[in-house]
Amino acid sequence: MLVGTLGFVGQGFVSRVILARALTPIEWGQFSLGIALAGLLSSIGTLGLTNAIARSLAFAQDDAERRAMVRSSFLVTLVASLVLALTLYLFGVYVGRSYAAPTLSLTIEFFAASVGFSILSSLIASIFQGYEDVVPNAIFVNIANPGLFIVFLIVAIRTAPAPTVFPGALAAYFAAAVVTFSALSVYARRRLARRLPSGPRAPGAARKLFLFAVPLFLVSVLGYLTGNTDTLILGVFHQTDVGYYTAGLSLARLVLVGVGALSYIYLPVAARFLRQGDREAITLTYVTATKWMVLVSLPLFIVFVFLPGPSLGLVYGAVYETHTRPLEILATGAFVSTLAGPASATQVALGQTRLLVYNNATTGVVNLVLSLVLIPPLGLVGAALAWSAANALNPILSMVELAVLSEVHPMRSHYVIPVVGTTVPTVLLFLLVRAQPPFWALPVIVLGIAAVFVLVVLLTASVDRGDRLVLEVIEGMIGRPLPGIRRVARWRLALRHRGLGTRAP
Repeated sequence: MLVGTLGFVGQGFVSRVILARALTPIEWGQFSLGIALAGLLSSIGTLGLTNAIARSLAFAQDDAERRAMVRSSFLVTLVASLVLALTLYLFGVYVGRSYAAPTLSLTIEFFAASVGFSILSSLIASIFQGYEDVVPNAIFVNIANPGLFIVFLIVAIRTAPAPTVFPGALAAYFAAAVVTFSALSVYARRRLARRLPSGPRAPGAARKLFLFAVPLFLVSVLGYLTGNTDTLILGVFHQTDVGYYTAGLSLARLVLVGVGALSYIYLPVAARFLRQGDREAITLTYVTATKWMVLVSLPLFIVFVFLPGPSLGLVYGAVYETHTRPLEILATGAFVSTLAGPASATQVALGQTRLLVYNNATTGVVNLVLSLVLIPPLGLVGAALAWSAANALNPILSMVELAVLSEVHPMRSHYVIPVVGTTVPTVLLFLLVRAQPPFWALPVIVLGIAAVFVLVVLLTASVDRGDRLVLEVIEGMIGRPLPGIRRVARWRLALRHRGLGTRAP
């Protein structure tokens, strides 16, 4: 899932770079607004069923319940996607006729045609997620869809005359959504029967699913508003700045890649542990996985905060290098949110959906109020402050609630020590050495900070049973043992236990 998410982010960057360089800043801003609007309607169209089906399939007792859930969720989502796509299309026609904005109207109409396919693709991937199978989401949604968009986009730019590049980009986005849904449908038809053979459906299972989905629907919509209200309001007050803001926001969301990938697979796994009554396994997985996802987010956070200009210039070109302050703020907010780990996914698995509604309503209001107050006078900086405050607050609320109600949280010594032991000296180094490295050095710096994090883990013996399991998985993936790492870990553990007056395990 992490590899698929990295593929999604990487290809998303490539497509954004192509769009930012091929379109005018205004066209790029309108394209970004179209993505934001389509994302909102996708959150509405899924009706909370994507998370609900993933958790419910893992928690269900037999296949009769699962068959009822899968069939009913698909039928309801199909109707919802058709209604929303038609509504958005008619809204686009209205905008074009009433406000004489043909480009914005065309953007809305194309995204309307895409949103229905995206909703159905998400549901199919979520059904397999309930079986702890991330292949459909990783391969089709995260890799194939953005990859197809890049291919179609390049073809459109190469073949279309200059005035029609923007419509060609919209058509490329639509074509990628259609092909992805078609491929996922074929995959599901062939593979789902192996996991869920035909048979009777349990009465009442669908009702339980929809009741569980209701609060998750509110969570999805409120969560989307938490993450995108600032962009929409910025488009109202400073439309020409949306493209610059989206560039910084896209980079900042890279910091969330690790915890996003973790949350997707952690949800059904935690639900299965809950069904088995193994809360210790939930905590063990939570802490260990969160620690190693920081390995992804921490280096990016450091680079984006202390080298924002080169980071923007490397990806988007020199024209974006002057808007650095929003990226610094956005990256800080994103990193703070990753420190809480997959808190929201854990609450879904544990059935704490009402708390999730409260949390997302709170942070949605925070983003809305801060956006309305800060964006008119501050523009890009105001939007960045609103997004960072809301998106850092949300997982922190979930983490605190989990700690109080379920005694599940990541704040163990073998997690806190490596994070602090890597972040503090690295930040001090960048504060003292104010150099501007060349573009090619940025990936090297990212890898170097990641290596320091691993070194700190080993030198401080910040390991537990979960870390040993992680090492076993890595050895299985590469097909060979890593005796050097095992020897260093045993040596450090022996020193630590000797200092505590105990025998090392």
